[in-house]
Amino acid sequence: MGNDKNEKTQLPALWNSNYVKVWIANFLLFFAFYILTPLLPLFMRDVFNADKAVTGIVLCGYTLTALLVRPFSGFIVDSFPRKTVLLFCYFFFALLFAGYFITGSMIIFAIIRTMHGAPFGATTVANSTMAIDVLHPQRRAEGIGYYGLSNNIAMAIGPSVGLYIYNYAQDFNLIFALSLISAFAGFAINTTLHPRQRPICRPQRSISLDRFFLLSGWSEGITVAALSFSFGVVSTYLAIYSREVMHIEAGTGTFFMLLAVGLIASRLVGSRSLRQGKIVKNASMGMALSMFGYLMFVALPNQWGYYGAALIIGLGNGHMFPAMQTMFINLATNDRRGTANSTLLSMWDVGIGLGIVLGGAFAEHFGYTAAFWMSFAVNMAGVLFFFIYSRRNYLAHRLR
Repeated sequence: MGNDKNEKTQLPALWNSNYVKVWIANFLLFFAFYILTPLLPLFMRDVFNADKAVTGIVLCGYTLTALLVRPFSGFIVDSFPRKTVLLFCYFFFALLFAGYFITGSMIIFAIIRTMHGAPFGATTVANSTMAIDVLHPQRRAEGIGYYGLSNNIAMAIGPSVGLYIYNYAQDFNLIFALSLISAFAGFAINTTLHPRQRPICRPQRSISLDRFFLLSGWSEGITVAALSFSFGVVSTYLAIYSREVMHIEAGTGTFFMLLAVGLIASRLVGSRSLRQGKIVKNASMGMALSMFGYLMFVALPNQWGYYGAALIIGLGNGHMFPAMQTMFINLATNDRRGTANSTLLSMWDVGIGLGIVLGGAFAEHFGYTAAFWMSFAVNMAGVLFFFIYSRRNYLAHRLR
């Protein structure tokens, strides 16, 4: 008992001032993002009369540019002062919210939305890498888990706030304004960061693919893409599915709230086991839970299945994502943390983007139920691939 107590008192602080600032800035970034997420399909339908397939293609542009930028973001974050890179990217992410006020046609909206993905992709890489930098190595795995809470709390509040404002005021401009203010508040907080100086990584050899993509994590990347595919379908088409198929008018905000409650609860529990080194166990349990949640969502088309799936998917993703992020970090050397983060997030984007496009196409031709069955099948394939191959690949190649 005495030794355990001494060990606890000797642990370095987790919530240091820089970590708290980066955490809050990440919350505000994702709050700005999640306010819009469930409403943009409605915006395109109501303002531009867009069908499901067109909606999927246009909204995928955001994910596509985020995906294209992220590998280069990791390299830049590893090669230049991280605070400078972070502030530059965050400023342009915030600024582009002003563009939504001038979307007079679908083409202009598609251009602005697609452009917006680039600074979003770069900022999420830079901010998460900064969070890892300001954490003490002994608290890093645990800190990664708690860092994800900022996304999850934003997911709990953002969609609900956006949908409430839309249902009350029927004014998309109010939502755009709130996103703009939230993003600039996060930028302002990051200007006050005081990270310790670190040596800049300059490549000693010619530029190669491995500087932009963590090749040792390729199988983990495939797993992540398959898992995010399902999330892309559900998060994008949930609002329209709720109204047109489930006839639940005001349930989308509650769905995201329950999803976030599951995410937060599992991260609070899972962070301790990550600190104890149970990384593969956390990832395995999270994937199995999420897969069951997606099955429940599509197989039980009633309110029990709808809301129960939200909680279970949240519990699963809350265990899975920080464990997978820790796996990527453990597969990379210290000077390639940015590359590891960008690889994880890039593969997450690949899955999200494919889910948005294929989900929209399936919904257009076969209906939303078929689209959600398809998303479950891809999720199950990713889980099977992890258990058959990715786990062994990680254990064979991890550096720490």
